[in-house]
Amino acid sequence: MSNNSSNSSSNNSVPEAREALDRFKMEVAEELGVPLKAGYNGDLTSKQNGSVGGYMVKKMIERQKQEMADK
Repeated sequence: MSNNSSNSSSNNSVPEAREALDRFKMEVAEELGVPLKAGYNGDLTSKQNGSVGGYMVKKMIERQKQEMADK
């Protein structure tokens, strides 16, 4: 029997965390002018999707750095 913790953790995500990430993603998309919508977004380019994900990571790193500097 195999213990696949990465798969089980992604299947058991906290709904509140998922909702917060989705809101964050929509906020970032709006800031960047990417027409992201709830549901299917297959009409967006890889560049558009990548810009949203990349900017999310950048903002999360900046936020973490700021929190660490405040301590």
